[in-house]
Amino acid sequence: MSTRALFQKVLAVAGLLGAVGASAAEQVNIYSYRQPFLIEPILKEFTEKTGIEAKVVYASKGLNERLQREGRNSPADLVLTSNTSSLMDLLNKQLTQPVSSEILEDNIPSQFRDKAGNWFGLTTRARLIYSSKDRVKPGEITRYEELVDPKWKGRICTRSGKHPYTLSLIASMIAHHGEAETKEWLQGVKANLARKPQGNDRAQVKAISEGVCDLSLGNSYYFGKMITNKEQPEQVDWAKSVNLVFPNQKDRGTHMFISGAALTKHAPNRENAVKLLEFLSGADAQYSYAEKNFEFPVRPGTARSELIKEYMGEFKEDDLSLTEIGSYVPAASRMVDEVRFDF
Repeated sequence: MSTRALFQKVLAVAGLLGAVGASAAEQVNIYSYRQPFLIEPILKEFTEKTGIEAKVVYASKGLNERLQREGRNSPADLVLTSNTSSLMDLLNKQLTQPVSSEILEDNIPSQFRDKAGNWFGLTTRARLIYSSKDRVKPGEITRYEELVDPKWKGRICTRSGKHPYTLSLIASMIAHHGEAETKEWLQGVKANLARKPQGNDRAQVKAISEGVCDLSLGNSYYFGKMITNKEQPEQVDWAKSVNLVFPNQKDRGTHMFISGAALTKHAPNRENAVKLLEFLSGADAQYSYAEKNFEFPVRPGTARSELIKEYMGEFKEDDLSLTEIGSYVPAASRMVDEVRFDF
């Protein structure tokens, strides 16, 4: 082979490698705790508008640990989570990197994002008190603090104290009232339980419909999942058996959770991942994201689903920073053990 021919072959190979590299750069890889029915329609729209292919690994648990094991060789650019605790865990394990974006700062209120840009909330859910329509009068309970009233003895159901939803609420109580007062409150709630903590949020509403208890704690979006459930119509009856109480409307507001996202520490497609983050915070994605799972958009001014308008309306949210709440989760977990809440 002549020198000229060899040179042309080298150029051809280099061009091919360049093309592959360019193609690979137009993608973003996602580890998602959120389910496909929520994510896939939005990612399809993202790809149509940007040309960036989105590849997803779905799992209900273990993605943080997988990311940690993979280290700098991980293909993941972005992690989508269903709760605050997973985001805090990513942060504590130093698996994230900060993002600075005016779009994200404009679209997401400060209490729903990390000050340093290591995580961002995408939707919110309210931690409600579900009350029996038959056995609890409207207005009879209006605050989390009232769950310790002796009149509720043997009338409250809840999931485990160790679940992230419960820990987040306890952490918010610590933030507002301090550890000593919150421990006394948690002991009071335990004293009023109808049974040992067990099951998920929907199981508590089922228990109310069956007369096992009269009050439960649950996230707002579960009501939407139950009242629209065509595959398990008995859940519609569960939902119809309760009233929704948005606690603390006359003082600090109802405790809120978030679903969210974080850019991974070694994201190989950083620029594309930031574009996806910004897309998820936009008005169209926010409405679609929240509407499909009966959650609330974090972006101010975004329309809420018709179901939420019908059953929940406007309410006052606790605007305490989730960063501050997250800092009290370890103390909340320790407190659950100290009062033997689950036993």
